Amino acid sequence: MTLEQQLTKPLSLDRRIFSSFMSAIAVIFTGLALLPLLSVLFEILRQGLPNLKWEVFTNLPAPAGDTSVVGGFANAIQGTVLMVSIAALFSIPFGIAIAVYLSEIGKSGAIAQTVRFVLSILSAVPSIVVGVFAYAVIVLSTILGYRGFSALAGSFALAVIMLPIVVLSTEEALKLVPNHQRLASAALGANSMQTVFKIVLKAALPSITTGVLLAIARASGETAPLIFTALFSQSWVEQILNPTPSLSVMIYNYSSSAFPEQTQMAWTASLVLLGLVTITNLLSRLITRKR
Repeated sequence: MTLEQQLTKPLSLDRRIFSSFMSAIAVIFTGLALLPLLSVLFEILRQGLPNLKWEVFTNLPAPAGDTSVVGGFANAIQGTVLMVSIAALFSIPFGIAIAVYLSEIGKSGAIAQTVRFVLSILSAVPSIVVGVFAYAVIVLSTILGYRGFSALAGSFALAVIMLPIVVLSTEEALKLVPNHQRLASAALGANSMQTVFKIVLKAALPSITTGVLLAIARASGETAPLIFTALFSQSWVEQILNPTPSLSVMIYNYSSSAFPEQTQMAWTASLVLLGLVTITNLLSRLITRKR
């Protein structure tokens, strides 16, 4: 029998039965793995959709027990966007600069190895520990004559959480850039900085953007650090040195409320937060696919 005949020969009955059996097991275990996620999504959609109205995006929270007005959580969305933006403003440039040093300058040196080790530990630290750290460093300190819970303290905690994600994902993205591009740039007369900023970072930009979006999605859903730093407020955010509301803390507070309307609002806020995180993750996938 020729090689072509052997390759095109139908499988035996035993092998076909075994293959079908293994495929069925794979489908069953995939369904079991997806079951918790689908259950959570179904329950959030079932509980959150009935109260998803335009007013929840524009109104402040209604007083507890007052069902005559449609309450919202616009201030929580404002606070979440503000704190995540400030955290991103610090963590993204700083994280990319560290990643460039680790990938292009320090590489396997002792300092680079130490920085990687510290960042790996930092990425595994529970977020509540980061919140306690930020509480001790920022909340208990006097800043511009103010001392207490603030959006600045919450942003600091979120920046600490985002930093290792940005650094480690950016470093891996830079490593994926083929070395011959660096050599070609050097052969054309570019120095190291020109090669890094005009060739390497540009080639790795889609993957870097993916890591940044994932870090933003992670920070948007954090609750424990904000309880210790930003606390909560029923009002609009007017200053970054005042207690600041956020979606995650509002969900935490309202989920255990004795008032049914606040519990319902927690479900709706969960749906909105889940939508924001899902959209962020989808954007990261689309950017990666375009590459």
